[in-house]
Amino acid sequence: MSTPAVPSVLFVCVHNAGRSQMAAAFLTHLGGPRVQVRSAGSAPADTVNAAVVEALAEVGIDISAETPKVLTTEAVQASDVVITMGCGDACPYFPGKRYLDWQLEDPAGQGVTAVRPIRDEIERRIRGLLTELGIEAAA
Repeated sequence: MSTPAVPSVLFVCVHNAGRSQMAAAFLTHLGGPRVQVRSAGSAPADTVNAAVVEALAEVGIDISAETPKVLTTEAVQASDVVITMGCGDACPYFPGKRYLDWQLEDPAGQGVTAVRPIRDEIERRIRGLLTELGIEAAA
């Protein structure tokens, strides 16, 4: 008996400390085991942005243990959907993958008040992505 295919999504931004971390956290939270989630950066920071951690904690998502990860060719090859968030030419391209580019304000250097609208926009886009993938969002 085979298990149904689980779509795999990779979120990429430069530092993997803000936008891609929020997107991965929302997709993991709302998609659960029905989707594989990765995030990475072309030039990863040392730590996740503290304001991003705080903004997600406000909506019940804990990413305090997450660390920025380096973008690898293998991560792109293993993903069905690659969503870039301002990584420009640093993102490798492979035919047959679905690529989306989400233009979102960079939360780097901003406080939690400025991060909240970015967080809310990312959540809205993640819910739309789940619908496109045919996955019902968790309550």
